[in-house]
Amino acid sequence: MNPRRLWPALMLALLVLPSMLTAQTRALRKVQVGVPAVSMGNIIIYFTKEAKIFEKYGLDVEPVAVNGSGIASKALISGSVQISPIATPTVINSVLSGSDMVILSHTMPGVIQYLMARPDIKRTEDIKGKAVGVTPYGGLSDFLVRHLARIKGLNPDKDFALLQLGSDTDRFLALQQGRIPLAALSHPNYIYAQRAGFHVLWDFFKEVDYPWSEIATTRSQIKQDRDFVMRYMRAHIEGIARFKQEPELGKRVIKKMLRLNDEQMAQESWDLFAKHRLSAPYPNLKGMKTSFEYVAATRPEVNKYKPEDFVDSSFVEELDKSGFIKKLYEK
Repeated sequence: MNPRRLWPALMLALLVLPSMLTAQTRALRKVQVGVPAVSMGNIIIYFTKEAKIFEKYGLDVEPVAVNGSGIASKALISGSVQISPIATPTVINSVLSGSDMVILSHTMPGVIQYLMARPDIKRTEDIKGKAVGVTPYGGLSDFLVRHLARIKGLNPDKDFALLQLGSDTDRFLALQQGRIPLAALSHPNYIYAQRAGFHVLWDFFKEVDYPWSEIATTRSQIKQDRDFVMRYMRAHIEGIARFKQEPELGKRVIKKMLRLNDEQMAQESWDLFAKHRLSAPYPNLKGMKTSFEYVAATRPEVNKYKPEDFVDSSFVEELDKSGFIKKLYEK
C-alpha cells in the first residue's frame, strides 16, 4: 500500500482510539439511592439495577435500605444518598424547615396499601382505644393512617395509639403474633394477613388521592450536576418500561428482593404494579393537595405555597417531549 494513502488512516486511528478507550474504561459513577422500604413500591430501583440499566447510563447504583422516609430525608439532606423515594409530605415538611429537597416524579397514581384488622374490628369506630402499627414518624403509612383517620372523624393523637414499627414485615409479624390488632400493610404482606384471617378495614388506594413512589433529590444536587440527575431519571424511567415488558425478570427480582417462594404471589405482584406504574411519571400537582392538607394540620404556613414550589417537572418533561419515553414502548 502506498505510504501516503496509509498515513491519513493512521492519523485518524490515533485521534479516535484514545476517546474510544476512555469511553470503554471510564469508571461508573457511584450513586447511593436511599430506599425507605424494600417493597413493591420501590421495586423499580432493584429491577433497574438487576437489568443493568443503570450501567447503561454510566451509573453504579447502590440501593441503601433505611427505615422510613423520615430517615431517608435526613440521609438525602446530609448527602449520604443522592436520590430517594421520599414521601411527599416528608419532602414538604423538610423544605418548610429549610432544606432544598425537591420531587422529580411520582411513579404511581396511588398507594397500594391497606389497614388490616382483626376479624372483631369491623368498623372505623372500633379502632378507638386500640394500637395501629405504622412506619416511624414521617413515613408513608404513618401519614396515610393519620390523614384518613381525620377524614373519617377520628383524632389520631387521642382516639387510638400509633405504634411505630420498622418494616412492613415487622408490622405483619406483630399483627400475626397478636401484639397489635391493626396494621398498615403494603403488598404482599396484606395478602399474607388476609390468608391469616385478617381483613381490609381501609383501602388507601381507593380512599386517599395521593400520588406515590416519588423520586426525590436536592436542588443543590441538580445545580451541581444536572447531567447526573438526568441520567438517573433516564435509567429509572427505562426501568419502568422494561419492568412492564419483561414479566419473567420482574418476577425474579420480586422473589429475590421480597424473599418470596410463592410463584402465584410473585405473579400477582407483577400484574398489579406493572398495571399501575406510570410510563410518563410527572409530579402529580393535583394529587399533592392531600399532602398539603395533612401538613397544614401542624404547619398552616404551607398554605402560602403551591405544589409547584416543591417539584421540578423539567426532567420528565424533557424526556417526554424529546420522544425518549415513547421510544421505550415502541415494538
